[in-house]
Amino acid sequence: MTAQILAFPDLLPPPPPLDLAACALFLDLDGVLAPIVARPTDVGPDPRRNFILRLLSGRLDQRLAIVSGRTLAEVSTITENAVRAVAGVHGLERRTVLGHEVIATADPDLHEAVAVFRALARAQPELLVEEKGLSVALHYRACPSACEAVREIARRLEAATGLVLQEGDMVAELRTAGADKGQAVGAFMAEWPFQGSRPIFVGDDLTDEDGFAAAAGAGGYGILVGSGRQTMARYRLADVPAVLDWLEAAITEPVS
Repeated sequence: MTAQILAFPDLLPPPPPLDLAACALFLDLDGVLAPIVARPTDVGPDPRRNFILRLLSGRLDQRLAIVSGRTLAEVSTITENAVRAVAGVHGLERRTVLGHEVIATADPDLHEAVAVFRALARAQPELLVEEKGLSVALHYRACPSACEAVREIARRLEAATGLVLQEGDMVAELRTAGADKGQAVGAFMAEWPFQGSRPIFVGDDLTDEDGFAAAAGAGGYGILVGSGRQTMARYRLADVPAVLDWLEAAITEPVS
């Protein structure tokens, strides 16, 4: 993998139009295809989004994957199975285009993390616990003043267990050790129909930096959605509507 250079997102240009004949596209879900909301369960199917995804998957000959922190089941529900290839829980779950699923084994220490996070949420009802089977997340979007306390407790749990702390946008997540989003991209790129294509990864969160690095290392690039931090992405889109407009422009171009 080539060395990556961190850039400030506000200085990044918008991405070029998609070359559907040559690229493979990897998309995060929350913050990229769907807006970030206070409760993850409030995100559901969206007609425009899923119509775009279905058409895009066909135009890319199935070289399209969702790579998300959500579970496979959640992604399937939200996208109404518009995309066959999905990596869930940041890469710990993966479903190939042919439908084969590769699922990690949950770390037994997750029980302890779940118990601690639940206790915190009982003490501060604005905190939200999200259990994913292979990880557990504590969201503090509705209580930003709890940020430092939540992160400190999560760091202590990481140090005391075999779990891996993954900090995101107003969330601390403890996950089973294993594949990340970049490794998920690498696994897809080694399989049909992704082989030989140019990977493009579109993401918004810190966890997506692994995807940006993997795409760049395989001759592609990353696209950051939003701003506010340094990134390995090469291009930037402002928000979810800008992502959907960019994707829609690709599928409305005449097929050559």
